[in-house]
Amino acid sequence: MTASVALKKEDDNYSARLVFSGNWLFEEHPDHTKQIIEELSAADLKKITLNGKEIEQWDSLLVAFLVRVLSVCKEKSIQYELLNFPQGVDSLIDLAFAVPQHVDTGKVVYSQSFLTYLGNVALHSWEATKTAYFFARQAYASVVRLLMRRAVVRKVDILSEIQKAGANAFPIVSLICFLVGLILAFVGSIQLKMFGAQIYVSSLVAIAVTRVMGAIMGGVIMAGRTGASYAATLGSMQVNEEIDALKTMGISPFDFLVLPRVLALSLMMPLLTVYADLMGIMGGAFVGVFMLDLSPEDYFRMTMKALSMKNIIIGIIHGSVYGVIIALCGCYQGINCGRNASAVGYATTAAVVNSIVWMTVATAFLTFLFSVSGV
Repeated sequence: MTASVALKKEDDNYSARLVFSGNWLFEEHPDHTKQIIEELSAADLKKITLNGKEIEQWDSLLVAFLVRVLSVCKEKSIQYELLNFPQGVDSLIDLAFAVPQHVDTGKVVYSQSFLTYLGNVALHSWEATKTAYFFARQAYASVVRLLMRRAVVRKVDILSEIQKAGANAFPIVSLICFLVGLILAFVGSIQLKMFGAQIYVSSLVAIAVTRVMGAIMGGVIMAGRTGASYAATLGSMQVNEEIDALKTMGISPFDFLVLPRVLALSLMMPLLTVYADLMGIMGGAFVGVFMLDLSPEDYFRMTMKALSMKNIIIGIIHGSVYGVIIALCGCYQGINCGRNASAVGYATTAAVVNSIVWMTVATAFLTFLFSVSGV
């Protein structure tokens, strides 16, 4: 027997009975339940009796329909009574109405004055500054312990991080820096060709790449590659409470986790800067030889003439500073990561952004310093 329901009005026209019968199963859904709801909504009733004595089998379809009927009764202030329903139906209905219906009240916008906003920003900046100072002090103390041979750090960890930050980064550094040198040469050649001075493209690329561009591009690459990796790794360890486990065992997280990464990136960035300079010059040579019809001998002769040890050293200094900044920003965001999965993503993003911002600040400071000192 399929499910069926009938709405029958009593003699006084102010009360009615809703009689259920058959199998109330999803595969035997009655077609006229929507009509029953519409009739009930349109009827002017004071009381309704729901009788389920003739129900044979049922599942959640019956409960869902009863909830709809009772919701209409509550909206229209109709008294209702449930009679002879199978065991368990009443408790399921009570459970359905235990949670209040969700009402979308719209987005609540909290406004605050400019002074309140400025004060919150100042307080947040102060707390972030104190946290960063504490982290920097702990990292410095870890380096001092290493020099005094009291740091809890394994040689294999340092060598592993050196490989990840050095040799494993060669492919991406090669590609990006080669293209940067190519772009510099191409853009410079557009203007130099107007004066017939294409040969000086080699000097332009050599000076720009070795003095600052090679270090900057290498730093940006390592910020997105290695700095983000540091933040994600340490952040995941923070979420999984592995860092807390190290503290419980009496092992300093700065010695065991931060120190190898800071040392590895600080040692590798000067070498990567020199390698980035070489790839940038090779990219410029590609444009000079194959697009400007310069001979390889003339191009590299002018390149060697433009190169100076002063510019190379300045680039290496930039790279060394960038290495320390990237490692500290990545480890700082990882160590201070929150305790959920989304916090790891935020820490990774913040590590890259902060690294690039502080690299830019360091570049401005070093440029000013070298300019004032006449270097």
